[in-house]
Amino acid sequence: MMLGLLASAVLGGGVAVGGYKLLESEPGNGAQTTVASDPQVRYTSALRSSTYAAPEGLNFVAAAAATTPAVVHVMTEYKAEPQQQSRMQMDPFLRQFFGDQLEGMSPHGQREQGGGEGSGSGVIIAANGYIVTNNHVIDKASKITVVLDDKRKFDAELVGADPSTDLAVLKVKADNLPFVKYGNSDEVKVGQWVLAVGNPFNLNSTVTAGIISAKGRSIGILAKEQNGMGVESYIQTDAVVNPGNSGGALVNTSGDLIGINSAISSHTGSFEGYAFAVPSSIVSKVVDDLLKYKVVQRALLGVRIQEVDARLASEKKLNTLNGVYIQGLNEKSAGAAAGLKVGDIITDINGIAVNTASQLQEQVSRFRPGDKIKVGYLRGANKEVTSATLFNASNTTAVVHELPAAAAITYEGAKVAPVAAKLQNLLGIDGGAQISGIKDSNFKETGMADGFIITRIDKNAVRKPGDVQAYLDQAKDSSGALVEGVYPDGRKAFYPIGRE
Repeated sequence: MMLGLLASAVLGGGVAVGGYKLLESEPGNGAQTTVASDPQVRYTSALRSSTYAAPEGLNFVAAAAATTPAVVHVMTEYKAEPQQQSRMQMDPFLRQFFGDQLEGMSPHGQREQGGGEGSGSGVIIAANGYIVTNNHVIDKASKITVVLDDKRKFDAELVGADPSTDLAVLKVKADNLPFVKYGNSDEVKVGQWVLAVGNPFNLNSTVTAGIISAKGRSIGILAKEQNGMGVESYIQTDAVVNPGNSGGALVNTSGDLIGINSAISSHTGSFEGYAFAVPSSIVSKVVDDLLKYKVVQRALLGVRIQEVDARLASEKKLNTLNGVYIQGLNEKSAGAAAGLKVGDIITDINGIAVNTASQLQEQVSRFRPGDKIKVGYLRGANKEVTSATLFNASNTTAVVHELPAAAAITYEGAKVAPVAAKLQNLLGIDGGAQISGIKDSNFKETGMADGFIITRIDKNAVRKPGDVQAYLDQAKDSSGALVEGVYPDGRKAFYPIGRE
């Protein structure tokens, strides 16, 4: 009996040790991402090819160790009044993905305290201090602070932002920072292991694991916000992501950045199994544009498309269920110039199959106006290929520059000037027109004081100085107008003009 028990114990110990050895990675075999310490290392948008064969005894230690030091906590402050913040906090990102129960929270999931605070994540992409995050993490912030994994804290400068992809680039004054290199999101496979790294609920340097659930996913959130110009082709994952993870890293098991975590789909405000990340193929191009031009160079094919399904195929008597159907196009568009016509079915871009609108968007969004692409399409039963030179929104190949600030004007004897972006962020307003020289103008009887910022005239939002002249001139033919605005110290005011 005792010998039997002894033999069982020895056998069990052997199994345990053997199992441990199977799970233990051999020294030197773990995939590593080099952390730069050379101050001469600068940002590069090159996409690295990686192998994804899961080793025996897979663990995520190497990928987590390589990535965590380069993921930062982005902390924002808002000086808007509670009523103004209320308009921001329930934007579509929160209403659709975090639920109405977040009423009373700041734009990024943090309960309002005083002037308002927000929290998110960011990823260092160059040793000299460039950081990529989500636009909705820093949008309208009066102050942006970045806290590194080693607890160092820096004030951050906003280099540029692109609402159409929900991406932004920050810069901190530092060198020798750890950073993450881009992986090639095109090589990502459904079912592949990934890590999400960020700061959910202010829990710094949190790492979660999951798999790629889908690619090329469109969730409709940016399309609504950007008047149909939003680019959505998300990587969907089941790695746990919560408010505060926005702007954080999605990496493969080599520790390469394959996406920027951006949204969750939830009825409760917390993770329910679905998270979405902007793929690195889009991130790298947007960051390049923001660093070089301060504004994204958006290339357009200029076609209105509809995904092919059984109903459309039956209605149009199509011979395929693949591709996207051209239901309209501008006669001056790049698509028209390339010979595409209504009724054609686009099947691929540069040989890469496109079966959804989001897949077509993703492929075209990688290019700039003036770039040429190969468009594969079906016309009837015939397979055709054409070369298209992509245009910008004005149907030219010119580089788009950052829009200049609107010019100041003189109206009714007063100076009406644009509002500086920093002051807009401080007050939580979008645009506006600041008035001065009132005592020598026709505004002197209204009660306004110099420095007042007009944000609305009756039901019309004022974005620039010319709006003031246009809307007040219209009001001269009526019973007057109600002018709404705010002073630089945050005081709101209303002034009736031309009303008895």
